[in-house]
Amino acid sequence: MGGSYEVMSPWAEVDPIALEGINPRLPDLRGRRIGLFHNGKVAGKPINDAVEVELRARFGDEVTIARFGRTANLEVAETADRARYEEWVKEVDAVIHAVGD
Repeated sequence: MGGSYEVMSPWAEVDPIALEGINPRLPDLRGRRIGLFHNGKVAGKPINDAVEVELRARFGDEVTIARFGRTANLEVAETADRARYEEWVKEVDAVIHAVGD
């Protein structure tokens, strides 16, 4: 038992380029229309309910909530909801996506 071994990290090398979102973060949610989206799984709606309660506690009526949810866990592009979803996305300033797993 006197042997040695090399311990390797399961993590990849650190990328020196900072991660960047698709769009810049909103500086403030006041006066914004926030979309709450869920993937149709059982816990998705209750998660968004809790998020809405927190948004209301922080911002009151200074934020507008617009919900979009489905009854099936499918890509929205593969459903009849696609056109309705595309219109909904145009009407919101940001989206919070709840994954109900």
